[in-house]
Amino acid sequence: MFSPEGPTLRELAVQALSSVERGYDLLAPKFDRTPFRTPEPVLDAVGSVLESTGPYDDGLDLCCGTGAGLDVLARVCRRTVTGVDFSAGMLAVAAERLPAAGPRAALVRADARALPFSSAFDLVVSSGALGHFLPAELPGLFGRVHAALRPGGLFAFPVLAPPRPRARAFWTLLGFDAVMRVRNALWRPPFVMYYRAFRFGDVRRELERAGFRVELYALPGFGRRADGSPRARMIAARRPAVTDS
Repeated sequence: MFSPEGPTLRELAVQALSSVERGYDLLAPKFDRTPFRTPEPVLDAVGSVLESTGPYDDGLDLCCGTGAGLDVLARVCRRTVTGVDFSAGMLAVAAERLPAAGPRAALVRADARALPFSSAFDLVVSSGALGHFLPAELPGLFGRVHAALRPGGLFAFPVLAPPRPRARAFWTLLGFDAVMRVRNALWRPPFVMYYRAFRFGDVRRELERAGFRVELYALPGFGRRADGSPRARMIAARRPAVTDS
């Protein structure tokens, strides 16, 4: 699962027994060489969909980590590109990507649950971040994203269809979540990271409760499941424009 340049088992154990913030500070230098980073094909597919739904002026990468989403924003935003994360270590790595995004890019250290922005962006993207939030935190998180967007702005993030029970990945993710739940029951501070914490319908319902209008876009190139549903989608949650009824 890990390249030779990735973290050792000991480093992963130390990270897993830390807080979320401290854990990512420790993992940051090697994060891009782990399976936890959102794959480039997923990011490219999201960028392609956003190019067809834009244009956008100012974009925010929510929980930007090492800045993989900054490249997507640079493709589709005409003015500014901003990344926000609460891990100083991850932001330090993301800073190395800023030259590729140009002088209009910036980084902000902040908690996603208390975003310091109001009607500042036309587009907010995120990838692989929802697992760091407990179900009870979704209303507040989506509410802050809604407030950070201008009327008519879009909150977009990819979702992958869960693997079937007969697939090895199903049991791998289930086992990971079980280990994390045991860890958090026995150790403090907690490290919140679950792959199967939310059902798709729950996320959509909380987005709508926060005031978004939700659309779904199939991400081409990932195929379809046996029932015909896409293996990967982009959730596009739009803050209604002022003139919308």
